[in-house]
Amino acid sequence: METMKRTVTCGELRAGRAGQTVVLNGWVHRKRDHGGITFINLRDRYGVTQVVVDTKTTVAAHVTAPDLDAVAAELRNEYCIAVEGVVRLRPEEMANPSMPTGAVETLATKIVILNRSDMLPFQIDDEINAGEDLRLTYRYLDMRSKSMQRRIKLRSDVTFAAREFMINQGFYEIETPTFIKPTPEGARDYLVPSRLYAGKFYALPQSPQLYKQLLMAGGFDKYFQIARCYRDEDSRGDRQPEFTQIDIEMSFVSRDDVLSITERLMGHVFMKTLDIALPERFKRLTWKEAQEKYGSDKPDLRFGMELRDFAPYAEAGGFQAFKDALAGGGGVKALVAPGGADYSRKRIEELEAHAKIYKAKGMAWMKVAGGAGHEAKLEGGVAKFFTTNAGDIIAGLEANAGDLILIVADAKRKIANTALGAVRAKLGKDLRLVDPRAFEFVWIVDFPLFEFNEEENHWEAAHHLFSYPQEQYHDILEGDPGAVLGDLYDLVLNGYELASGSIRVHDPELQKRIFSIAGIAAEEAERKFGFLTNAFKYGAPPHGGIAPGLDRLVMLMAGETSIKEVIAFPKNSFAVSPMDECPCEVEQKQLDELHMVVRTP
Repeated sequence: METMKRTVTCGELRAGRAGQTVVLNGWVHRKRDHGGITFINLRDRYGVTQVVVDTKTTVAAHVTAPDLDAVAAELRNEYCIAVEGVVRLRPEEMANPSMPTGAVETLATKIVILNRSDMLPFQIDDEINAGEDLRLTYRYLDMRSKSMQRRIKLRSDVTFAAREFMINQGFYEIETPTFIKPTPEGARDYLVPSRLYAGKFYALPQSPQLYKQLLMAGGFDKYFQIARCYRDEDSRGDRQPEFTQIDIEMSFVSRDDVLSITERLMGHVFMKTLDIALPERFKRLTWKEAQEKYGSDKPDLRFGMELRDFAPYAEAGGFQAFKDALAGGGGVKALVAPGGADYSRKRIEELEAHAKIYKAKGMAWMKVAGGAGHEAKLEGGVAKFFTTNAGDIIAGLEANAGDLILIVADAKRKIANTALGAVRAKLGKDLRLVDPRAFEFVWIVDFPLFEFNEEENHWEAAHHLFSYPQEQYHDILEGDPGAVLGDLYDLVLNGYELASGSIRVHDPELQKRIFSIAGIAAEEAERKFGFLTNAFKYGAPPHGGIAPGLDRLVMLMAGETSIKEVIAFPKNSFAVSPMDECPCEVEQKQLDELHMVVRTP
């Protein structure tokens, strides 16, 4: 076998290598038998080379023809083989300009089968045409596809570019523990039982949050880590039980410092891996602006269709449901769908059903008909209630003939915004207003520090308990928690939250006040977070950070909608790995060592 070790890869050969003897190793991608001459497309992760088995040629005359022909006849797709042969130019009419190696082929003089393949569960193509569970069951085959190879390479390139940038900016890469103390961070912890200490548990980190703050207390003022994180929550397209962050923390910084380093990081990553130049500064929206204009704190800015305030027109109209919503302190919001006047009633009802998923009680509509400008008029739906101010509505909403106006009203303004924002996002895709090749970043800033949990009737942190309240609100923290804005910021890309961060609390007294507002008693706070808050007593510096999601970033850069497509071994939608069948039962001996008894529901 040593003599059949590859000397070139399957993506390496060009016309300048003609006449050379080479050894190729790879997988049989395709085989074609043309009456005594066999053509094999040999594949590795670098590319594809055409191999020719033709024992009648002069170059192969020294080969025992039956041996070579017999081996070639046995070959099937995904056999792993080694080929020794002579590189030759393809006839001009047979060259394949779509292949980097398409100007040449390798005339085989020897073929060794390194490993045979059973019948495949699916064909290995550029894209695998198979269901998710089948792909994940045979993930090692799925990863041989050109598309998966490209995406995993992109992930590697993005990770390297991020490391390169951070190191060049003076950051230290420091690992934080994987076995930590359980702490509430918004999702369930994955717990690890201790064999040595019966009844006690480690937790896998939901993020390195507390430890990176301790690194700042320890004087490492520029930290980053390609950090593995674990959250026991339901999976969906952009979530997994285990995921990866580009975790960043800095001392003696303001919000703008963190935003700036993140913008430059993204600029470096996109230029290095996709050769795309990003703007030096990303757009910024306050959380309130994002909610009012787009009905979301992660808006997709690749298209317009901003939400408009319909309240001025509701008061002058005759539709009582709108007036009731406003009288209750709520809102009435409108959205103009360009060219939507040809929507059928069924299609409008589908949009209404989508709005109801987000707690809307209903969705009103009107179509803009007639000519341009003052010639236009409103028809259908609730138009009969707005005959006297139809012109004002059309002009104020900047609607045109052929457009569809959609309206959601609710006594809670947030519901009106969120529901219509969800309809906006759906229309953006349905109307193909989204350019899949565009990358639109936006910062969402000035989040509320607290949000009220109506089910449990108490205030809780909007992001996490260690976010710094903006200075102007320190005097009213306890008096009006709902009005307090935090030094919080999210980075959004194409409608996905890509990163979240904040300036952190470093004053132990201020931290106690925040715990108290969130209903965490001093004893509980000491038990759960004492190791962090005690560090604040010893000159901890002001600090802040952010954590871009590596999986989501690569997903968006690859033009995908699921992070499973950019993770080598993901779980399925039920947090299960079909390939190795985990989670799984364990032997009784292991349970006994851990002093555990399994109780099935």
